[in-house]
Amino acid sequence: MFPRFLITGANGQLGFELQRALAPLGEVIALDRSGCDLSNADSIRSAVRSAKPDVIFNAGAYTAVDKAESEPDLAHSINAVAPGIIGEEAAKLGALVIHHSTDYVFDGTKAEAYLETDIPNPLGAYGMTKLAGEQALAASGAMYLIFRTSWVYGLNGKNFIKTILRLASERSELKIVADQFGAPTGAALLADISAHVAARYLREGADSFPFGLYHLTASGETSWHELARHVVAKATAAEWKLLATPDRILPITTPEYPTPAARPANSRLNTSKFVEAFGIQLPDWRIGVDQVMDVLVQG
Repeated sequence: MFPRFLITGANGQLGFELQRALAPLGEVIALDRSGCDLSNADSIRSAVRSAKPDVIFNAGAYTAVDKAESEPDLAHSINAVAPGIIGEEAAKLGALVIHHSTDYVFDGTKAEAYLETDIPNPLGAYGMTKLAGEQALAASGAMYLIFRTSWVYGLNGKNFIKTILRLASERSELKIVADQFGAPTGAALLADISAHVAARYLREGADSFPFGLYHLTASGETSWHELARHVVAKATAAEWKLLATPDRILPITTPEYPTPAARPANSRLNTSKFVEAFGIQLPDWRIGVDQVMDVLVQG
């Protein structure tokens, strides 16, 4: 009998890729907001009870970091309350919940990459609500995996790479923050790894499975400025018609680009715990970025 997977946030970057990654493994029920409104407890309970999944992938989230400062209640409903409700329903079914969280649970002041054991200290509403969601899921009684990640991008939806390509086609010079550091992580990579881990759980069972909280990003690190230069250089080499060239991508500091929500200067996450538990090699961030760029520049 084929396993059944439920995906929330089906139209998002991760939800889109999860549908592809899970399709060969079983029955996929992918719901957007109309099928599972994460701001509505009744909608969540109805969706889970109707689907009766073996594994739930909570890929939906309120991700508008700056807007969350003016919509904290909505962000809290989706990011903080919904994971707990999903967990409660999953516990009744004996289902596994795979939930994706964020580097924004940290304040970015640590000199080294963050460990799972480091104490969170989010800077804004988005990070606060995502941390509360982790805690709600952990307290729900469900079997769960929480994957904290960073700087997500993909072929579907809005992201930094697409924004840079658009701006570079409109302007001859871009000023990009150069003092924030992290690992760009592809939605496709997150989906493939999540599917692989789910398949292992279904194959091996729950008895010795390493449930819990993990940091999961691509390997290596970069700044937003260097990522922008990399993207523009790749597009230029592919003879895309851009006004901006790599040498016209200028570095600026965080204070020179004020935003409603503060960002962590250090978004680096130590992935050693995940690698040891699951034995999966995490590729350098450039590999995934280049794969997405190859598709975008050809399209």
